[in-house]
Amino acid sequence: MYLTGQLLIAMPTMPDPRFERTVIYMCTHSEDGAMGLVVNKALESISFTELLEQLEIGLDWSTAGDYPILSGGPVDAGRGFVLHSDDFMREGTKAVQDGVALTWTIDILRAIAGGTGPRQHLLALGYTGWGPGQLDAEIQANGWLHAPADDSLLFDTDLDAKWERAIAKIGVSPSMLSAESGHA
Repeated sequence: MYLTGQLLIAMPTMPDPRFERTVIYMCTHSEDGAMGLVVNKALESISFTELLEQLEIGLDWSTAGDYPILSGGPVDAGRGFVLHSDDFMREGTKAVQDGVALTWTIDILRAIAGGTGPRQHLLALGYTGWGPGQLDAEIQANGWLHAPADDSLLFDTDLDAKWERAIAKIGVSPSMLSAESGHA
C-alpha cells in the first residue's frame, strides 16, 4: 500500500529526535522510494518576508502575510517547496492528490507575495526522503502511523496541535500506543 497524499505520523516512541511528534505529508510513495514534507515544524531562523528579501522578490504589503517557513525535513534544507491547494497550477507544479499540489519554482513565491498565489499553502525548506523499501520497513518496525490528509489539518496554522489532531483523526490516544509490535 502506497501513502501518496496521506499523513505520516511519528509514533510517540520515535527514536530519531528530528522526527519527534512530526506530521509529514507524503508527496510521493512508490516502490522506488518516498518523499514528503514535514507540516508541523516551523523554522525559527527565517520568515517569509526575510526569504522574499533574500530572493529579491517584491512584496505587496496590501495582500501579503508573514507566513511561517517550515522545516520540511533534513534532506536538501536549502531547497524550497510550496505545498498548496490545486487552484494554482503552473510549470513546475505537480498535482499530488485530492486537491493538493506541490510547486518548487520561485514563481509561486512571487504569486503569493503579489496576492495571486494559491488559496492555501505551506512553505517549506528541505524535505524527507526514503530509499526503496525504507519507509515500509520503518512502518513495520512501529515507527510511523498514517492517516488520510484533509485541508483543515494540512493547512492549519496551529502547528503545535497538528500531531495530536493527526493521531486523533485515526481514533487513537497517544497514551495507548506502544513501542512493541506483535504478529498474529
